[in-house]
Amino acid sequence: MKLRLAAIVAALVCANAALYCAVLARPSGELRVSVLDIGQGDSILIQGPTGNTMLIDGGPDRTVLARLGEELGPLDRSLGLVVETHPDSDHITGLAAVLVNYGVAGFMEPGFAPATAISREIEDELQADPHVRRIVARRGMRIDLGGGAYADILSPDRDPAEEDTNEGSIVMHLVYGSTSFMLTGDLPSTHEDWLLALDADDGELPSTVLKAGHHGSKYSTDDAWLAAVHPSAVAISAGKDNSYGHPNPETLARIGNEGAAVYSTIDDGTLHFVSDGTTVTYK
Repeated sequence: MKLRLAAIVAALVCANAALYCAVLARPSGELRVSVLDIGQGDSILIQGPTGNTMLIDGGPDRTVLARLGEELGPLDRSLGLVVETHPDSDHITGLAAVLVNYGVAGFMEPGFAPATAISREIEDELQADPHVRRIVARRGMRIDLGGGAYADILSPDRDPAEEDTNEGSIVMHLVYGSTSFMLTGDLPSTHEDWLLALDADDGELPSTVLKAGHHGSKYSTDDAWLAAVHPSAVAISAGKDNSYGHPNPETLARIGNEGAAVYSTIDDGTLHFVSDGTTVTYK
């Protein structure tokens, strides 16, 4: 992909102390992507090959704290980068608790002004800690996760202030070796089509695993997007018996027609995908 921006996000670092990196970070040589079981919402923990961490969204409540404890252990209280894909409550409510209970080195957001009680609470927590590096995500940025793993920001490519929050979702393409993950927030199909127009010719969309947009809504993950991304597996984060009917049967049919395996937090709890740079294993 021809990067539109010259900005490159600096390599993620463990929060505040080289001692933490030496003692608690767990270099494994593998990229671990965990779609956390947090009910009707989104939260994804990424652990890079050298131990750097990135949390994408925090779900609808404090359940994320329990899930982080399960994945990182009770003594690990630092995160390299926290990402707010967009300010809907089912994605950001748990982030307030994360900012209180974890040392966070960086915070990335799409650029919406705080407009709800929870988004203002998150803003207050961020302003209270001057050590957190603030990053407004824009197309062309790259997050270096170490060990050859990185995530390219595909969207937003402009100030999302005039857009619906879903349309302004941060979309990132996470790459490790010949494997990759497409992480889309709540991006609707109209903006999937926009990314197709921007990226399809550059060959940047094919991905081993796709996180279905908007919890498997029928208004995301359309046929053209699936054909371009061509995932081997699709992960869906949604709550059991949710009132929205997610994942929608039409979406599941589209995924089935593409031939991808479907993994859902409703059926399987937290979803663990592990890449060695060559293959992705579901555990």
